[in-house]
Formats: sequence, structure tokens, C-alpha cells
Amino acid sequence: MLTGYATPEGTAAYARRFVDYPGNYRAVLGCSVSSMGLGTYLGGEDADTDEAYAAAIRTALAGGINLIDTAVNYRCQRSERVLGRVIGELAGSGALTRDEVVVATKGGFIAFDGETPADPRGWFEQNFVRPGIVKPGDVVQGAHCMTPPYLEAMLERSRSNLGLATLDIYYLHNPETQLSALSHHEFLVRIRRAFEFLESAVQAGKIGCYGVATWNGLRVKVTEPGYLSLEELARVATDVAGTGHHFRIIQFPYNLAMTEALTLHNQTLPDGTQVSLLAAADAMGIAVCTSASLLQGQLTRRLPEVLRTTFPAMDSDAQRAIQFARSTPGISVALVGMSSAAHVAHNLATLRRPPAPDALMKLFGSAG
Repeated sequence: MLTGYATPEGTAAYARRFVDYPGNYRAVLGCSVSSMGLGTYLGGEDADTDEAYAAAIRTALAGGINLIDTAVNYRCQRSERVLGRVIGELAGSGALTRDEVVVATKGGFIAFDGETPADPRGWFEQNFVRPGIVKPGDVVQGAHCMTPPYLEAMLERSRSNLGLATLDIYYLHNPETQLSALSHHEFLVRIRRAFEFLESAVQAGKIGCYGVATWNGLRVKVTEPGYLSLEELARVATDVAGTGHHFRIIQFPYNLAMTEALTLHNQTLPDGTQVSLLAAADAMGIAVCTSASLLQGQLTRRLPEVLRTTFPAMDSDAQRAIQFARSTPGISVALVGMSSAAHVAHNLATLRRPPAPDALMKLFGSAG
């Protein structure tokens, strides 16, 4: 495995190579991190998609993006394996050092191996139930598990896939899935056990920090059944490891069509104040990485004219949608799913313009 991890010195050296990206690199988890990250979710389970992602990752890392996001279940582990191969190649050639790049992955969903098996249930029984990694009742909705034995197995699989001794960020993947089958009390019991395991993984040098990557949980109304309280999650982490805990980052979708993190006051601070998710994360010192900046391509065409007026220097609606996300106050990194070198090259042009928070906030008036 490639040793090391992202460092303040390494990422700052990386950032200095891209002086034509004004306001792009931000202090995130003590490192200098690009405001746009590359996501690896979509695509088929095939060699052609693997090679397209490999080219996209090479272009991104050579072009100024130094945060790559993946998950053990993405494309049946193939996204992790491609990312690991590319980082290994670049590090081996001297084009990149391990301490310059932030690697984030996730565990929680069932991860098939290379392709979806003909008999998913039988495959899972053979690989996880019979060896004793997963017990009856651990899995929710037939797809989600976050017990320590399962997370440990997935973390080790991710480290092997990526070829990295230390993963910079490790997310619990959509933990709100568990709320479809558990009481709130039992959910918190499972969260505590998961956080205990993740703190032990930090101490063992296997991850740098941890967080939750959600889809609905953090951005829905308090009355919704899958709602997650950021203050409650932070309190569990504090109970587990004190104020020096490593629950340091959250991920959730944010884009032109999904603005709840800025506009919905669904989070409560310790003093009882109701605020938006972005305001809560800022108050608690928790970094924010947003997903779905282009909403799986839906925001790459026919955006309202007001967006062209707000971001007039951009060449396309894709760039305007990315600028919208990365310009929002409180967002550290906006992820963009990019599975081709051409898409990466086009989207990198966004970084040549500084973020425009003042122009963006005029769209919302006093929101946030």
C-alpha cells in the first residue's frame, strides 16, 4: 500500500501550481483543497467505463482538482479500484505525491465485487452472513449495514482497492436508511457503535477523519421520518471521544434544484437556535462537501436566464451550475460527477473565475 495521507504542506504545494485559479483552494480539514471535487458514482460495470474514469481522474489531478470522492459500492468496487490504480501510477512516476491529494470514500451499502451477481442474495449469504460478518437484523432494506464488523470489512476492502494505507475521509454512507426500520433510540445506538469503530480506525492510522454522506437526512424537515440532526450526531461523537473527536465533515446534495441546506432552517444549535444546515455546520466547525452539483446532468442545459446574468463569464450551463454550488457560503467542496477527460477539461474552466458569493446570494435575498 502507498503510505502517507493528505497534509497541509503537500496540498499547499499542489495549490501553488495553479495560480490561475483565483479563490479556488480552501482550508478544509487543515489542508488546501480545490473547491470542485471529482465524483465517481455513475457508469457501467465494464472496462470501457473504467478507462474513461481513469482518464478523467488523471485530467483532474493534473488540472487542479485534488479531492476525489468514491465509495466501496460505486460500480461494484470498480470506481475505487480505478482511482487506486491512477494514484499509484502517478505517485510511481513522480507526477503526484500522496500528501497532495485528498481521497474520500464511504461504507454502508452492500458492495458487490466487480459486477452485480446473478443471485445477489446468495452471494451476500456466502460472503458476509456465513463468515459471521453480518448477522440477521443487521441489514436494513436488504442493502444497508453499518455495524462495526461490516464497516471494518468494508474499510479494509477500500484500503485494498485504493492501495492506500490511510484514507483521508471515511463517510458513513446514507445512515438515514436505517431509520426506515429502527426506532430513533436504536438508530442512535448503532450510530454510537459506528462512531466508536471509526474513532478506533483513526487511532490505528487507517483514516484521517470521518463523517456522514447523506442524500435526504440532513436536508429534510424535522418532521420527516429520515431526518438527521447534525447537533445530535456531533453530540454522539463527543460522547464517544470527547471534544477532540474526528467527526469532521458531512456530505449532502446541493444544487440549483436542491437548495435546502441554505434555505431551510431545519437544524438546531446547542443553544436552541434554529438555523440552516450550512449555518449549523459552520457553527460546529464541521466541513461541508456537497454532491450532485449537476444533478446527474439535469442542470447542464436550459437554465433560467437569471443564471446567465448572475454568472455571465461562464461558457455553459454546466459551468454555471458548478459556480452556483462552489460560490455558496459555507460550502467547502462541490463534487461533480465526471467520467470522461473531456468533461473534466470543460468543467476545469470554471475555476479560472473566482467564486461569486455576493452575486449568488442576490438570488436568495436574505436566505440562510
